[in-house]
Amino acid sequence: MSDSSGKLKLGALVALVVGSMIGGGIFSLPQNMAASAGVGAVLIGWAITAVGMLTLAFVFQTLANRKPDLDGGVYAYAKAGFGDYMGFSSAWGYWISAWLGNVGYFVLLFSTLGYFFPVFGEGNTPAAIIGASLLLWAVHFLVLRGIKEAAFINLVTTVAKVVPLVLFALICLFAFKLDIFTADIWGRGTPELGSVMNQVRNMMLVTVWVFIGIEGASIFSSRAEKRADVGKATVVGFVTVLLFLVLVNVLSLGIMTQPELAKLQNPSMAAVLEHVVGHWGAVLISVGLIISLLGALLSWVLLCAEIMFAAAKDHTMPAFLRRENANQVPANALWLTNAMVQVFLVITLFSSSTYLSLIYLATSMILVPYLWSAAYAFLLALRSETYEQALAERKKDLIIGAIALLYAIWLLYAGGVKYLLLSALLYAPGAILFAKAKREVGQPIFTNVEKLIFAAVVIGALVAAYGLYDGFLTL
Repeated sequence: MSDSSGKLKLGALVALVVGSMIGGGIFSLPQNMAASAGVGAVLIGWAITAVGMLTLAFVFQTLANRKPDLDGGVYAYAKAGFGDYMGFSSAWGYWISAWLGNVGYFVLLFSTLGYFFPVFGEGNTPAAIIGASLLLWAVHFLVLRGIKEAAFINLVTTVAKVVPLVLFALICLFAFKLDIFTADIWGRGTPELGSVMNQVRNMMLVTVWVFIGIEGASIFSSRAEKRADVGKATVVGFVTVLLFLVLVNVLSLGIMTQPELAKLQNPSMAAVLEHVVGHWGAVLISVGLIISLLGALLSWVLLCAEIMFAAAKDHTMPAFLRRENANQVPANALWLTNAMVQVFLVITLFSSSTYLSLIYLATSMILVPYLWSAAYAFLLALRSETYEQALAERKKDLIIGAIALLYAIWLLYAGGVKYLLLSALLYAPGAILFAKAKREVGQPIFTNVEKLIFAAVVIGALVAAYGLYDGFLTL
């Protein structure tokens, strides 16, 4: 998989891409999609997602090649193209998205255990929150000691993810019934789904959630044996994951009807397989998911801390987040991250937040970093920056950048006003850390343009706070 110099070959890069994208989302896909859309809208939504996400994958690849000096993650592109506050906002949004995703993981993990132990319910009962809190701090102290996932844990979790998915696809392929699939293609029998356009819009945030990690390919570009392999790995990894996602989603719609799927408890893949083969199917999916989530939690807890640590190293975040302990773990960033996870675990208890509402919020937070990355790639091609000797490539990248930018804007629209306002509520407090970072280097906090942007964020946050208080917004 890698050569003697430690450089990664194509196979290893593809495994990294697939591994970072397949988390817990796919195991809940049948219910998540059926809750928003009928068969026809699902197929249209996947077509839009395939094109949009592929252009985003190309954007990350292009930026990795054309701006190899910008190696600080997605926020570095926003900072280089649109200034310090946009860079900070991207880092902040990405960080919040990552730890909110962890809260979603905990809820899904205990919802899965709820299949075997009813006391855990849908992962947001008092027993589930106590269990999740104990697990959170166990992982926290494990990471503080510098213990990262050993190779065999990675192998076990990767196998645990892929084997149930392959078995699910094969079994459901034979059990698939065309009459169930075509019974109500446009969801007319479920008027509350709304128009087809509404259905497509409503499923969009779920499709983005299951692809988070697509930017991961560019992170490994410096470790690739051949730079060109990164682009290939991104595309092969993307197509592999897309195939799995579409198979799981579409085959489920030929096993149970859309209203039946919409009522399932997550992880809904377990219930779909149980419907076909009986109890052992649900056990297989549930055990695979539990192992997969435990492995993912370890790496994502560390990743959350490293996002803040990397941003602090180039003065985008305050200096205290740069502190490492004796084991070279970014301790302060880790404490801050897991304290936030703990707070939101408690909030899920009182607001009855389900896995789906948590991932909608996590996804809406990552849309800003994606938007600025696409805009920066488009801007580079538009200005011909780094394209002096490559005019043909410039034209291609201009088109790809434009499609990715339009897709990112469409996603903000698809997310709807509710999640835009809730995002503003989470973005606004970040300005305290931004101001602290600016003071540390003796610079003015905002430029004139940034003042206007921050004012808009504050207004959005105030509306969201009032909405939560008044009840016209819910988490």
